[in-house]
Amino acid sequence: MNTLSTSEKGELKKERNELLQQVEDWLEAPMLVLGFAWLALLVVDLIWGLTPLLQVTSNVIWILFIVDFAVKFTLAPHKLTYLKHNWLTVISLALPALRVFRIVRVVRLLQTTRGLRVVSILGSLNRGMRSLRASMSRRGFGYVIALSAIITLVGAAGMYAFESETPDGRGLKDYGTALWWTAMIMTTMGSEYWPKTPEGRILCFILALYAFAVFGYVTATLATFFVGRDAEDDEADLAGAKSLEALQEEIKALRADIQALSRQNLEREKS
Repeated sequence: MNTLSTSEKGELKKERNELLQQVEDWLEAPMLVLGFAWLALLVVDLIWGLTPLLQVTSNVIWILFIVDFAVKFTLAPHKLTYLKHNWLTVISLALPALRVFRIVRVVRLLQTTRGLRVVSILGSLNRGMRSLRASMSRRGFGYVIALSAIITLVGAAGMYAFESETPDGRGLKDYGTALWWTAMIMTTMGSEYWPKTPEGRILCFILALYAFAVFGYVTATLATFFVGRDAEDDEADLAGAKSLEALQEEIKALRADIQALSRQNLEREKS
């Protein structure tokens, strides 16, 4: 039985990596569209529920995601590493099966567990973040703002689904109220209402963590922007790029004058 040498194995892994990159490039555009469509269907499902047509559309997109993942997983040379990097995607792809294959009572019991919807929301957000990341060439300030808007919209839908019917009857009665509440959380301003359900509290904690992390980035970016504009003002106290360039030019001119004077003095001494 012939076995591959180390060099042959390395070459095979390289070829599979290249093929995987080509497949990802080919599927990037359609998966991008499907990722945003999946997020939109998630919001509709959480707020109003899906019609039979939208449910079929959701199932078709889910199947296409499974095919996409299966192809990439087959081509990946390091299976375990690929799974570690995409574990949330695996979970989000497995959860819809609970409402498609209703075979045993255990599956039906799992389907009614609201806690699974938290994982489903996170998995869908993960897919949406990948689509957004693929659609934007630079992951700068614009990417963070767009991502925050998507998380706010989807997070509000999740909070409405969890908090619309609370034991005390004082939950988030409509999506508009849930959206306003989520926006307050995302801006770190907070609200008088706090979630009553365990699922709502988990989602609120995740939203608050994201808001805390992104708030520092946004603040630093805005500060850099305004400091940069002040630096470009010649009358400002802060030295900007233009002022530094002018200073460098003056130093160069001064060095040239000093060198010219030095040469003149040497010529005079020689004469």
